[in-house]
Amino acid sequence: MKIGQPPRRRDVLQFGSLVLLLGGQQIALGADIVAVRMWPSKDYTRVTIESDRQIKARQFLLTDPPRVAIDIEGIQLLPALSELIAKVRPEDPNVAGIRVGQNAPGVVRLVIDLKQAVKPQVFTLSPIEPYQHRLVFDLYPLKILDPLEALIAERMKELQDAVGDAQVAQADPLGDLIAGHARRSESAKNSALNSATLKEKVKEKVERLVIVALDPGHGGEDPGAIGPGGTYEKDVVLQIALQLQDRINKQPNMRAYMTRDADFFVPLNVRVQKAQRVQADLFISIHADAFFTPRPQGASVFVLSDRGATSTSARWLANKENAADLVGGVNLKAKDASVLKAMLDMSTTAQISDSLKLGGAMLGEMGNVGRLHKPRVEQANFAVLRAHDIPSVLVETAFISNPDEEIRLRNPAYQAQLSDALMRGILTYFAKNPPLARNRAL
Repeated sequence: MKIGQPPRRRDVLQFGSLVLLLGGQQIALGADIVAVRMWPSKDYTRVTIESDRQIKARQFLLTDPPRVAIDIEGIQLLPALSELIAKVRPEDPNVAGIRVGQNAPGVVRLVIDLKQAVKPQVFTLSPIEPYQHRLVFDLYPLKILDPLEALIAERMKELQDAVGDAQVAQADPLGDLIAGHARRSESAKNSALNSATLKEKVKEKVERLVIVALDPGHGGEDPGAIGPGGTYEKDVVLQIALQLQDRINKQPNMRAYMTRDADFFVPLNVRVQKAQRVQADLFISIHADAFFTPRPQGASVFVLSDRGATSTSARWLANKENAADLVGGVNLKAKDASVLKAMLDMSTTAQISDSLKLGGAMLGEMGNVGRLHKPRVEQANFAVLRAHDIPSVLVETAFISNPDEEIRLRNPAYQAQLSDALMRGILTYFAKNPPLARNRAL
């Protein structure tokens, strides 16, 4: 082809072959793609494109069939982008598939085929260790189930399945434990209940579920602390939380609500909001501690402080945990005003007092299964504990930075011992502090 003449089709095809042979590094005219990641969950699906330079994107929400088209500027169609296609999981509740193509010079079009209608959010994140520039697509489903109603419906079904067994339906050891919180009449004890009465009993019991919000720290883009053996904090605390969830759900009239039940990121303010939406009776955030040296060891329990941290180490830890949003990636423009207000509300003296009681009960039980880092509950300004109407604690199960404790944290048997200890702490707290009536009538 001579200079100044228009390209022939054969020349174009040959150039296209040359592009494929050279690969992304040689032909990239703009940013280079470092990594692509997907984090599916029932809450939302996140797609992350990490690059060595900032890139911009425009989104188009399309219907029939539902899909999101995103034009990414400043990049060429590099092989790394095509990796997104293989990262779509069949169990993803939001994304059915992904297509990628060069839409124009320096513009790549990403088409995300959807399983349901979503509200997309597209934003960029500045570099922070361990990431470079990130372009993030969050796909939130438009249809959101009320989490409290879902918990109650789930518990209602379990109890209605037991309607044929009056003894099972009437059993209420938790009520006995919390000093007669759910008393029965003598006639109910001494006579068999007919089906209609039994169903009413089931409904009565379900309406006052004791709900414990479990908050496994970190997740998704935010791995949390990483042990010397490569263990991610986000993974071990999720396993501990799932074991504790199982123990809570086996208690009559108790239900665990997980702020995350898979590997995805939840902003700190949303964790608080989730607990408040289900009107949780307790909020327990589960973490694994870390320090610069491998020597520190032992479990700790923290609650919120309205007078400053009780120690330098508590203040340092709170600052570290409060920075999780920067690593996990939060769309600051999308924060709801009501959520921000909830985060800024001062916790009441009564809430902090109840939190200290809960923390003391849990710390005492954890001391029976392992070493304690500090013999008392500590306090600091943890953002995730700012649910002003819910007794809230942050549990550091062990030091993942300590090689011996990292090994124990990975051990399912040790995770079970920790979960048993936390469960005993919860029951001990409720035995002395019966849950109050909820504000919401159901």
